[in-house]
Amino acid sequence: MLSYLIKRLIALVPVLLGLTVIVFAIMALIPGDPATAILGSFATPENVEKLNRDLGLDKPQVQQYLIWLGNLLQGDLGRSYSLNRPVLDEVLERFSATLILAGAALLLCTIWGLLIGIWTAARQYGWTDKILTFVVLIGISVPSFWLGLLLILLFAVELRWLPASGMFAIYGGGDLPDLLRHLILPALTLSVVATGVIARLTRSAMLEVLRQDFIRTARAKGVSETRVLYGHAFKAALVSIIPVIGVQAGFVLGGAVYIETVFQWPGVGRMLVQAISTRDILLVQGGVIVVAASYVLFNLLADLSQSWLDPRVKA
Repeated sequence: MLSYLIKRLIALVPVLLGLTVIVFAIMALIPGDPATAILGSFATPENVEKLNRDLGLDKPQVQQYLIWLGNLLQGDLGRSYSLNRPVLDEVLERFSATLILAGAALLLCTIWGLLIGIWTAARQYGWTDKILTFVVLIGISVPSFWLGLLLILLFAVELRWLPASGMFAIYGGGDLPDLLRHLILPALTLSVVATGVIARLTRSAMLEVLRQDFIRTARAKGVSETRVLYGHAFKAALVSIIPVIGVQAGFVLGGAVYIETVFQWPGVGRMLVQAISTRDILLVQGGVIVVAASYVLFNLLADLSQSWLDPRVKA
């Protein structure tokens, strides 16, 4: 297990390095001058030139990248000029809110995806299988931001059961029940697509296992159907399902960017939108790097879990 972990960590080095190149290149290709965005359109050329020199933007792109990469390896993501504070502090402060939202969405989509997948596999071609499969297909096809707006219109505007935006109430609140009330709609919206993906792949994995000989043997021995499904088939199918959950963990983390914008959730996604509008390059780079690195980490944890359940994966 340790040797497999070391191999996977070594394999992540070029992935993370390539990630830094892509993030830096994308920000470099965005049109516009950060200095002009900071100083305003009426700034003098002298002031713009001076600010570019202070920010290091007058250097060649390769040199800018190497300086930024060197600082990144030391844990220094730079300083946000729009917020006038270290980028790392701002990203970590916002990232906790994003993790709360993504974690709640991942919990919902994992529970519902597994239950729907197992249920439909156990009743293949039945009317419940057809109805749930149809619902899952709709869930995968519906754009998350549009679904979020519909949920706001129904539960916040019409029924007034839940708040439409924010993480806590402006006046009062601030406790766990208040957080949960604000979390329901964005977490539900973010989990719908991932639920559909997990449900479909769980159903496929379960159907494949249920056709195998050891399942027929267990049924022939008189083992209850519940134990066959959950104690035998699901345990065997879990090896194929865990990587899917790992991928969806990264999906909900990345999808939080636009969901946070719809629900005004104070996470990294909303911060990135604001940073892009103000051309705060270092803040955008820092936020994207943290989110992307977390995506890679989630997939690594999923691979390690899969190899722990099935040692053949290490081969």
